[in-house]
Amino acid sequence: MSRADDPDEELHDRVFLARVLEPGDEIAGRWLRELGAREVARRLRGKGARLPGVSERRWAGLLGRAERAVPERDLEVAREVGVRFVCPGGVEWPGQLDDLGDARPVGLWVRGAASLRMWALRSVAVVGARACTEYGSHMAATFGAGLAERGWVVVSGGAYGIDGAAHRGALAAGGATVAVLACGVDRPYPRGHTQLITRIAQQGLVIGELPPGDHPTPSRFIVRNRVIAALTRGTVVVEAAHRSGSLATARAAQRLGRHTIGVPGPATSGLSAGVHELLRQDAVLVTDAAEVVELVGDMGELAPDRRGPVLPRDLLAPQMRRVLAALPGQRAAPADEIARGAQTTVDDAIARLYELRALGYVERHGDGWKLTRQAMISVRGGRSRC
Repeated sequence: MSRADDPDEELHDRVFLARVLEPGDEIAGRWLRELGAREVARRLRGKGARLPGVSERRWAGLLGRAERAVPERDLEVAREVGVRFVCPGGVEWPGQLDDLGDARPVGLWVRGAASLRMWALRSVAVVGARACTEYGSHMAATFGAGLAERGWVVVSGGAYGIDGAAHRGALAAGGATVAVLACGVDRPYPRGHTQLITRIAQQGLVIGELPPGDHPTPSRFIVRNRVIAALTRGTVVVEAAHRSGSLATARAAQRLGRHTIGVPGPATSGLSAGVHELLRQDAVLVTDAAEVVELVGDMGELAPDRRGPVLPRDLLAPQMRRVLAALPGQRAAPADEIARGAQTTVDDAIARLYELRALGYVERHGDGWKLTRQAMISVRGGRSRC
């Protein structure tokens, strides 16, 4: 085996590059695709010409970062906290991340015992607003639990609001969940979710592109969202305002050809305005986990039919329902009037009326027929009212 093909060398080079390069840097991704990690790392260590596509100023900044990068130290810190580094093409690498092209991660830091590749094969993202409503939190937790109960892995960003509720729902159901962080996986963020992220690492997986100890920035949160979108079969947005960062995840999912899914909220809620805009475009509206699974799952994983309650009159024969519907609501009517309304003969109408009387739906009033109280309730219950 040549030095360039040595998996340990590849690992060290990519750990070094994860410290030097920013996540989602497509220029650096092109370097990796065209030259390989070994050569890119060699150049950044100052042992070759400047790589193309960057200014001298930016190149100097990258070299400055490279001088402080010590992959052996990062790997040692990672081992102490039970974290491993997964390289593209490795046995645990999720192949769907390759759909990101030159924006593909240099590698992923993974905390937790499960296989990331296997879990990603059957995963759904649930994302949304940090400052969510009680409704949004309830829906996210319900979706998280429902997906977990159906054997799906719930992926989110570990943030306050919708993310945290989705993770907690999956954990409460005894299911699998993955938190994708915009910082080092050894430094849970936000701090208020330290206990939650620790539990996710114990019961699920915590992953990220940034090396141990690295801190989050606003741009890193946005760039992180592409990993959530690429890793999963679909992205469910529960609550999102027009400028919500979770919409970046949904748009990334659309670009990658993944399912984009929205949970509707009140038409007057600004926190649902972004979701509603998605639904006006290509997103699919869902109301529970079964509908999500029907969309992203295998053939035959269908949501149950949605129907209203079965009323007693629904069990009547069609001809009898037509006669029943032809009776006025507040007065008695003669048989010929009822026959005209039901579009049948007088004899047939009279025969149906006697059957309906035996069932308690109508009663005789002199020469006419009138609905009973039971029939009034049944008919009104089945009619739509403005």
